[in-house]
Amino acid sequence: MTAPDPAALLAIAVDLARRAGALALEMHSGLGDSDTKSSPTDVVTAADRAAEALLVEGIRSRRPEDGILGEEGAADDGTTGVRWVLDPIDGTVNYLYGLPQWGVSIGVEVDGEAVAGVVFDPSKGELFTAVRGGGSALNGRPLSCTAATELAQALVATGFGYDARRRAAQAAVLPQLLPAVRDIRRIGAGALDLCAVAAGRVDAYFELGLSPWDLCAGQLIATEAGARVGGLLGAPASGAMVIAAAPGVFDALHDLLVSLDAGSDPLA
Repeated sequence: MTAPDPAALLAIAVDLARRAGALALEMHSGLGDSDTKSSPTDVVTAADRAAEALLVEGIRSRRPEDGILGEEGAADDGTTGVRWVLDPIDGTVNYLYGLPQWGVSIGVEVDGEAVAGVVFDPSKGELFTAVRGGGSALNGRPLSCTAATELAQALVATGFGYDARRRAAQAAVLPQLLPAVRDIRRIGAGALDLCAVAAGRVDAYFELGLSPWDLCAGQLIATEAGARVGGLLGAPASGAMVIAAAPGVFDALHDLLVSLDAGSDPLA
């Protein structure tokens, strides 16, 4: 079987991300439109489900034999070696509150490796894209992470889990981390955090507990912008830990997080 063209896969992802983002904007109705999932603070909206349905239908109409993994339940192994990893609204709490920090994330894997990714922020009209080996871009403009080399001068983003026990463990890291860096930012959408590293809006980002749909597209976008992305102690980026940083501060941040036992997860 001929390997699919990553650029062609990206073109499909871009079209679908724009359509899903427009649908979510149209459906926004505020705090009353939500149910909960894993905890009382882990919310899902009708827009999440409708946007994922739109994405799945769009993929099925163009590439019916591909696999799909979606945050809101879509799951199909497929037969082609291609898998679409979908987060219809990354940053659902922000979406509910009307905070303009949420987006549609679509990553495309071939034989388990991400080859194309898009994260679309409809509130700002920002489209982050990447193709493996082809660089990453924001609205067509090439991206590059910062050239930071001093952790003490690094602006670092992070995020927190939905479960109170995990949030408590994550919060315990901050008192010793905060004095060691320029400052901390908490955006509330993992895919957009990774894109912020790619765009040089922060020097680094770390978080425990991301899911594949949070990570797939954003990791590729950050990597193709020159950022270094990984986990702890040589492990790949995963739910156990994601660190994305300018290469000049990756090791220092990694070593500090190890010393602070930032990978300790009470839910593991």
